[in-house]
Amino acid sequence: MNSRLTRTLASVTFALAVLCGLAFVGTGVTHMLDDGAVCVQTDFWRNASLGPDSLPVGKGVKASSSAARLCQDSPSAGQRATDLGGELPWLLFSSLALLLFSRLLKAVQRLGPFTDTVARRLSTLGWFVTIGTPLAGLVAGWSQSWLVGSMAPVAGSGPTVSGPLALILAGLAAVIMGKIMREGVRMREDLEGTI
Repeated sequence: MNSRLTRTLASVTFALAVLCGLAFVGTGVTHMLDDGAVCVQTDFWRNASLGPDSLPVGKGVKASSSAARLCQDSPSAGQRATDLGGELPWLLFSSLALLLFSRLLKAVQRLGPFTDTVARRLSTLGWFVTIGTPLAGLVAGWSQSWLVGSMAPVAGSGPTVSGPLALILAGLAAVIMGKIMREGVRMREDLEGTI
């Protein structure tokens, strides 16, 4: 791999990791300081016709069946914090995954692609993506479910997993490739030792 290209990709990936980290912090701070309504999407009553008293929603909650949306005008601190659960897990996951990928690219640039360090970093990235994807999805799904339940108790459901779960396969592929590379590195070292 071209060293200049690898260095550029590592720098861009690191910059994106920092931007996602800043977005994580900025979103959390600005959202908690915001005093506006908190809204959440739900499929519970997408096809229902809403009359003035047809659905049991909490005080100050506006429901729209056409948009399948609930909005709380004056949310509690818990509702405001839980509303962050849909965004923050994915921003944190993205920032950390990009940081790990940047470290992997720096190791490739510095040591070459077929080294034990690169194999370990590839496996670490793979495990992080494999475990982090469903974990972030579970936190985001649980947050949305709890928020819906706090606005309309009848509409609450159990926690769901949201997000791009196909990333689990990519993570497992990276883990397998890391193990293959580590075995290749070990075989190359054994071969060099016998010559």
